Amino acid sequence: MPAPIPIAPESFKSGFIGIVGRPNVGKSTLMNQLVGQKIAIATPVAQTTRNRLRGILTTETAQFIFVDTPGIHKPHHELGRVIVKNALATVEAVDVLLFVVDGSVPAGGGDRFIAQILQRADVPVVLGANKIDRRAEVDAEAIAASYTELRSDRDWPLVDFSALTGSGLDALLAQLDERLTPGPYYYPPDLVTDRPERFIIGELIREQILLHARQEIPHSVAIVVEAVETTPTIANILATIHVERQSQKGILIGKGGSMLKSIGSAAREQIQKLIVGKVYLELYVRVQPKWRQSRSQLADFGYAIEDA
Repeated sequence: MPAPIPIAPESFKSGFIGIVGRPNVGKSTLMNQLVGQKIAIATPVAQTTRNRLRGILTTETAQFIFVDTPGIHKPHHELGRVIVKNALATVEAVDVLLFVVDGSVPAGGGDRFIAQILQRADVPVVLGANKIDRRAEVDAEAIAASYTELRSDRDWPLVDFSALTGSGLDALLAQLDERLTPGPYYYPPDLVTDRPERFIIGELIREQILLHARQEIPHSVAIVVEAVETTPTIANILATIHVERQSQKGILIGKGGSMLKSIGSAAREQIQKLIVGKVYLELYVRVQPKWRQSRSQLADFGYAIEDA
């Protein structure tokens, strides 16, 4: 039975907060830190996030529903166009926007492009400068000035924080809370995401592929979790890794199956944190030519364009 949704008191606030920004600025790491559990994959590879993913943080006074989005970038294939369209749809579908930038470097052209888009949004915007733990003291003044200029003529508060260390997140939440309006509990208080378990498992597998083979297999990989059978002591998981070329299949399998074994072992460790009991993970690799260019195959793999 799902946990009950309580009736919120009159003073309770709630709302949907869209996390937007360029690729690889730390949006997924931020959401994981805020909800206190790994629900979004985070790697050094740009454009890791593909689907809108909701993370839920419930406090005594508010419920924050964070909508993690793919990095906004210039698309080069149908998958890229779907990703960017989904990210832009979030701008029109939330109550507050959290614009995350890489605070360890000055604002760039991509940040200015997104700022122009967000300026047209009819919702409050909070500008969050992530990665301040990496900001060199000698460059701090110039970096701060670039983001002051970015939000000039815009009523956007600026909050410095580190999603990695958690520094500054209390101040960030305070700014977001200030912009929420009274509302109900949308989800049970103990829920941290609305995505099904299979989705999270597939993402954890894809994360390890990007970490282990990111030079050879950048983004032409999709995961389908075929079966999850659980008992009180063990979870048996079967998943298929889809790639576009035979050469990529060879790379993922590796000599004597070594690469696939490493990926499976690392993914199993991450899945173990999600599932109670032992995990048995069986992976297969299948070639699906040009799947990123096919709208029907994108839909089959869960990348259909979402409605705003």
